[in-house]
Amino acid sequence: MASIRSGGGTFRKTLSAEERAEMREKFEQIDTNKDGFIELKELKDALDQVGFKLPGYQVRLMIDEYSNKQRSQHVGKLSYDEFEALCLDLKAKDVASTFKTVVSKKENLETLGGMSDSSAAGTTHSVRIEEQLAFSDWINSNLGYDQDLKHLLPLDSEGKQLYDKIKDGILLCKIINHSCPDTIDERAINKKTLTVYTKFENLTLALVSSQAIGCNIVNIDAHDLAKGKPHLVLGLLWQIIRIGLFSHITLDSCPGLATLLSDGERLEDLMKLSPEAILLRWVNHHLERAGIARRCTNFQSDISDSEVYSYLLNQIASKDAGVSLEALREPNALNRAEIMLQQAAKLNCRSFVTPSDVVNGVYKLNLAFVANLFNNHPGLDQPDEIEGLESIEETREEKTYRNWMNSMGVKPHVNWLYSDLADGIIIFQLFDIIQPGIVNWKKVHQKFTPLRKFMEKLENCNYAVELGKQLKFSLVGIAGQDLSDGNATLTLALIWQLMRAYTLSVLSRLANTGNPIIEKEIVQWVNSKLAGAGKSTSLRNFQDSAIGDGKIVIDLIDAIKPGSINYDNVKEGGNAEENLENAKYAVSMARKIGARVYALPEDIAEVKPKMIMTVFACLMAMDYVPNMDVKATTNGTAAAPVAAAAPEPTPVAAAKLATAPVIEVVEEVPVTNGNGTAVTTNGNGALEETEATTATAEVVVDEFAD
Repeated sequence: MASIRSGGGTFRKTLSAEERAEMREKFEQIDTNKDGFIELKELKDALDQVGFKLPGYQVRLMIDEYSNKQRSQHVGKLSYDEFEALCLDLKAKDVASTFKTVVSKKENLETLGGMSDSSAAGTTHSVRIEEQLAFSDWINSNLGYDQDLKHLLPLDSEGKQLYDKIKDGILLCKIINHSCPDTIDERAINKKTLTVYTKFENLTLALVSSQAIGCNIVNIDAHDLAKGKPHLVLGLLWQIIRIGLFSHITLDSCPGLATLLSDGERLEDLMKLSPEAILLRWVNHHLERAGIARRCTNFQSDISDSEVYSYLLNQIASKDAGVSLEALREPNALNRAEIMLQQAAKLNCRSFVTPSDVVNGVYKLNLAFVANLFNNHPGLDQPDEIEGLESIEETREEKTYRNWMNSMGVKPHVNWLYSDLADGIIIFQLFDIIQPGIVNWKKVHQKFTPLRKFMEKLENCNYAVELGKQLKFSLVGIAGQDLSDGNATLTLALIWQLMRAYTLSVLSRLANTGNPIIEKEIVQWVNSKLAGAGKSTSLRNFQDSAIGDGKIVIDLIDAIKPGSINYDNVKEGGNAEENLENAKYAVSMARKIGARVYALPEDIAEVKPKMIMTVFACLMAMDYVPNMDVKATTNGTAAAPVAAAAPEPTPVAAAKLATAPVIEVVEEVPVTNGNGTAVTTNGNGALEETEATTATAEVVVDEFAD
């Protein structure tokens, strides 16, 4: 309950769950960079959105008050909680004449009671019915042909069946593969004679695979999906669908994007833009070509009258498609939106939005609608040749690192490594995950002033390098300027050491031996596990060419969870095609038993030592968390697992232990210059866990040189 002092007494008022859900949605629409804050300069717009029509001078006084008294924890910004408190204060003073009509319960907002065992009394979650409808329709349209889903599809027109139909895990696996093809090997999906346990395995596979493509699943586990919790199901589905829609908004997929560059801009400048920003440029490019003076600045209010959409559709459609501007002659906004969507249907692009979603400016669904239009009908001139394209295309390694960061829940979302890490903010968040408390946030510039932003970003990057040295990273030849400039080779060198430190810190936490885990121990564990299970395969090091056919990883999975591998699916190997098939099966089966593997099948088939180390480390972690398929109840006792027969952990049982111990990584890791040679080759070192004991061991650095 919020307590607001007004006049001579205390006015107690708080928002209902419905009001809070609606206000948070409007806050998130204004928070365009998705960092959880709005700029103070955006305060007037934010207040207008929720019904507080204040004169400009009054808003400026409020901004000055926040800045001078430092009421905000983040200079120049407001968090959602601060914004809500401010609105309650204004509400108590009767400023908001339209507050109740702007922030009020909507007919399409369904409020659910707390559904988790640990939910506090009174916990509520809101589900937007339009998302339920949109996602269900998208699933029917895109997966209705799949014979494996004929027992599940089509979903009902209201979308209420969605939460039950995802419970066997098959549908989720298929959705992931539609958004990111070949993420899950179909051979790993349980499809026949499903039991409670085999359904749970599918959910585990889907959940861990979604994390591997960059979804943040910190608050979701397979138990939640097995119960069909609506707010969690919709949240996960949106992440998966969004990733798929945005994956094509790249120069590699659409070279015509180069035509969106303004005078004086380079390809690198385009890469720095978020997918949303690129889509806005794309829309405005077509408005300009149509000779329309109007421009679109958002996918909420600016599209609500259907005018922008009508001109866009008319511009990108082929002449024989029959698309017209008929909608613009209709005075009623809802009817106009319907006519506009009928034009979209002529392009087979009537997806995600209903007329009311357009008129109400529902952000997520309108963003998805525009992204789908772009993917199917970009309408951009194809350049003959794009100079420098090869140098900025995202590599497999870069994509793996980006997905890992996004799955950690960093903010803002990472779209392109070299621009999004250039101010140091993402790097600090990763350091704080690896060793909580290591970052002195008072030294970090989180808000940049126009005249000093370049210096402030450089100071951040210098501090990031300093923190890396505290963790004994190998940063020879790496300075803050290199990170700020987006030097690819040196930025990747730091990112790899962050990922490695994170992986080993989680493993050390799970092992609970009092000592950190080192690479040599991982190799010893692999061989011990294989021998104990009677397997003929063995591992010399992470460069062992025998890894390439995938059989060592496959055998190890079967050793960890006997009987999990169907060896009829394993190829003989020996050639590139069969090796890759085995590697695909290995990665999916590792995820199916809950191992949070970020490496790709190609990393195994091509024997990439860095990524292979993480594969074995993740599998080793699974061996340290038996019987984790039990969730604590609110009174601290253990509740029975969903599948009593399941001896293995849920995919996020390990994830919930991912808060790393305070750990120092004392090692010199080679920094490659891009052609395979090393900038530094120091090797002997140790891992030191500063909270407890210290262990020293030899590390074979050659295992990390690609």
